[in-house]
Amino acid sequence: MDDVRIAFHELSFVPEGDEVVVGRVDADSYAVLPGDGAALLMEMTRGMPPERAARWYEDTYGEQVDIGEFLETLHELGFVRSDGSSGKSAPERPLPFRRLGEAAFSPLAWVLYGAVFCAWLFTAVNNRDLLPSPHHIFFADSLLVVQFGIIFGQLPLVFLHEAFHMLAGRRLGLRSRLSISNRYLYIVFETQMNGLLSVERGKRYLPFLVGMVCDVVVFGLLGLAAHLTRTADGAFSLTGRVCLALAFTVLMRFAWQFQLYLRTDLYYVFATALNCHDLHNASTALLRNRIWRLLRRPERLVDEEQWTEYDRRVGRWYGPFISLGILAMLLITVFGSLPVAVQYVRTALRSMGGGVGTPAFWDGALGLLILVNWFVTPAYLARRKRRQARQSRTRTVAEPVTSKGVN
Repeated sequence: MDDVRIAFHELSFVPEGDEVVVGRVDADSYAVLPGDGAALLMEMTRGMPPERAARWYEDTYGEQVDIGEFLETLHELGFVRSDGSSGKSAPERPLPFRRLGEAAFSPLAWVLYGAVFCAWLFTAVNNRDLLPSPHHIFFADSLLVVQFGIIFGQLPLVFLHEAFHMLAGRRLGLRSRLSISNRYLYIVFETQMNGLLSVERGKRYLPFLVGMVCDVVVFGLLGLAAHLTRTADGAFSLTGRVCLALAFTVLMRFAWQFQLYLRTDLYYVFATALNCHDLHNASTALLRNRIWRLLRRPERLVDEEQWTEYDRRVGRWYGPFISLGILAMLLITVFGSLPVAVQYVRTALRSMGGGVGTPAFWDGALGLLILVNWFVTPAYLARRKRRQARQSRTRTVAEPVTSKGVN
């Protein structure tokens, strides 16, 4: 029995202070182990049989280990091979776009990115009409043209934002993926940063931040394009007006990252810097519990023991940052979303004032209908989803347990 070896998948070991993040990159499965537990696992991945590894652990650390329970946990994490193979991994295929990722974040690329922003800054200082303003959204008289122009104009810019995340992961040799999905009525692009926990913590910041870097560069390029395409009298051309409209949406998306009560790019930077594993849920739960205690509603409290002591300790003082995120949301609403909505409604009503038979009337009416739809339909779908979830939980509790089915 002492000679029976366990075959493991290829695992990564990344020290994080007194702990080690152990992961299976191909399955994106990770566990945070104490240093001695990681050392025990590493000995077994090198070929030491479990019983002998248990004796090695006792001789090294002066304590006994339940090797059976330890192996059971490793099986649950998917670290142990179930096919009986030797553990030799097949040669990896070349990683697509890795060289592009290296070029996109090379020293020369950073110089170019900085030059673009400095050029925009210099131009904007001397041309104040380039500074972002909500009225830039209305690049055309037709609200329908504005609506669909903004919707479809943003898609490649959002794609580029996420592509920067993906390329930053590929640069590190990770198989990060870019996919397209939807949230209610909205098309969204999503980047899966598979394997990011398998690299040193200091190398994780760039993949999180490059999306915002992309936004800054795109914002600068759009502003410069608007300036360079002015008409002979100095006014913005249609191309320039479209560029300024899209630049304003890029600025709003950049500001959105400061809403730290959400899982934004900046949130992940904070969580990485603070070495927390579930900072978002821990901090929001602690903040809500604090509020419920002040309101004398103990029945609404959640169990704080489900998070580690470290996450709870950090989460207690991270709460104010969540409040700052809410403040960022209010500022975006007051100085961005609300002025656009007010001007949009005014334009729609003014267009409809010309009479039912005019094209302007139908442009304003349909534009107003689309605006209302953007708010009402997602709210309705979200409410229905919550109601279905509550009904599902109710049925789960109410239905008796039978012997049918497989656990």
